[in-house]
Amino acid sequence: MNPLSPSSIPAFQIPILKNMNSYLRPINSMAKTNDTKRRAATSPLEARVSLILALAAQTSSLSQRLLMDLATETARYVFPSRRFESRNLEEALMSVPDIETVEFKVLKRNDRYEIREVESHFIAETMMPGKYGFDFAGASRSFNVLAEYLFGKNTKEKSMEMTTPVFTRQVGSEGEKMDMTTPVITRRVEDENKWKMSFVMPSKYGSDLPLPKDSSVTIKEVTKRVVAVVAFSGFVTDDEVVRRESTLRELLKKDHEYRVKVGASVEVAQYNPPFALPFNRRNEIALEVEKQA
Repeated sequence: MNPLSPSSIPAFQIPILKNMNSYLRPINSMAKTNDTKRRAATSPLEARVSLILALAAQTSSLSQRLLMDLATETARYVFPSRRFESRNLEEALMSVPDIETVEFKVLKRNDRYEIREVESHFIAETMMPGKYGFDFAGASRSFNVLAEYLFGKNTKEKSMEMTTPVFTRQVGSEGEKMDMTTPVITRRVEDENKWKMSFVMPSKYGSDLPLPKDSSVTIKEVTKRVVAVVAFSGFVTDDEVVRRESTLRELLKKDHEYRVKVGASVEVAQYNPPFALPFNRRNEIALEVEKQA
């Protein structure tokens, strides 16, 4: 028998239990009301804590994605995979980052140079300060100006992908001509001993490029052209450029199919980041050429 069943409770105690229930009901009701008020009072705090935890989780997830993206981009520079066809051991050791570069077709090659047909593309360029094209301070300033445009200092505040190479080239003081480029170009204004540096713009944007906020940066289209190219490793210096340009011009004098275009200025392409080892670096000297008459 259940000791709490009504049949087990003496008759004289039943009224007492009923009175106790009548007292307990209001107490239970008050406890429930207080519990509801307590939950209502703490809900804004709980909401704020939940929001902070959610934001922290999102930030952590975003940070992880950014770190992964950064690692991926860094790997493309540290572990380059795109290699050009090699003519000798020096070129076999050269490598460039696995990022976009200007498209070209090799028309002719020998053991000293090759002739390329380079596709049209857009560049962002700026005049380099200083007297020389490859002094560290001037090159760094120009590179930073172009990098700021590429990474968001533009009218659309749009960050674009880096390409390769960086071009440095000579430019004439009157009606300068755009030679072969791809990422960055440095060129000299012949009559004024000036140089220009250029970044090649990612091809997916075509002509729909944001305008620079910095007035020293200009956007130009480089039309399809034919160039003679010599590759070399190591670090680029002004003396090295002069020597290799002179050698290439002499070699082209003996070419029975192509000749240097009148007024052509030298252009230097550098494919690698500053931390690349000298023997892994790929640099090129280029001169615009045309078919022999």
